[in-house]
Formats: sequence, C-alpha cells, structure tokens
Amino acid sequence: MNRRIAIFPGSFDPITKGHENILLRALPLFDEVIISIGKNSNKQSYFTLEQREKWIKQVFANEPKVRVETYTGLTIDFCKKKNADYILRGLRTSADFEFEKAIAQNNKVMAPEIETIFILPVSELSAINSTIVRDIIRNGGNAAPFVPEGIDLKS
Repeated sequence: MNRRIAIFPGSFDPITKGHENILLRALPLFDEVIISIGKNSNKQSYFTLEQREKWIKQVFANEPKVRVETYTGLTIDFCKKKNADYILRGLRTSADFEFEKAIAQNNKVMAPEIETIFILPVSELSAINSTIVRDIIRNGGNAAPFVPEGIDLKS
C-alpha cells in the first residue's frame, strides 16, 4: 500500500498558530507530512531560513509523522521528488480561496496525480497571518499570542 505523504508548503515567516492548527488537524489524514519551507525569489524574508526551520522543528518535535525540509522551484516538482501525492493548504478567506484555487488548478494540469487538499482554520485563528505578525514585530508589539507556544520571535 502506498504511503499517504503530503507537502505543506509555505514561507512560514514566521509560523503562526493558524499554520499549527491546519497541520495538527491534517495529521490524521496522512502517514507523513513534510512541512516544506519554500525559498521564494519574489519575497524578502523577515526571518532567516534557518530560524524558521528551527522554530517549525521545535513546534512539531513530538510529532513523528512531521518532517521539515526546504526547497526551491515548483512545489509539484518537490512533491514528485518526495513521492508526495498531496499538497496541503490552509484557506482563511475568500481571497485565499481564489488564489489557492488557481494554483491548484494549474498544478493539476502539470501533475494530474497530485491532489491539493484545503483545510479551513478554526474561526478564532482565521484572522492570523504571517504578514500581520511581522508588522506587529516591526512596530514593537507583542506577537506571542499569534505564534505557537514556545516560539521566541526575538531569538
């Protein structure tokens, strides 16, 4: 029987409670989830790749079905490289849906064997996103309520 492997791609700059919620709720569906930190040439990251990887590994240290890796290029190519048949994505808003739907449909043309799975965050986390968290940090605010427990955004 084939293992059900999902890629959960993103910049995770930084990881939020919303990301954590999506992943924890998706874990029962898969044998393995690879949290895949993409190196996006169109985005200037606030936190280093090493810092983001460290935080994600810390958050999911007790989840044996979770791995953390980095990649460049197309997500579907990374899926093929890792024998993953699923891409996991979270949807907070209707704008997210339209954007993610377009990506999923184009991925389906390029890689028909890979399915995109959408999961909605719980309602109390749907307003959290990494851009807002970064703005809070840049302006000296306390972003701790929006990131997983134990993440020290100052380190």
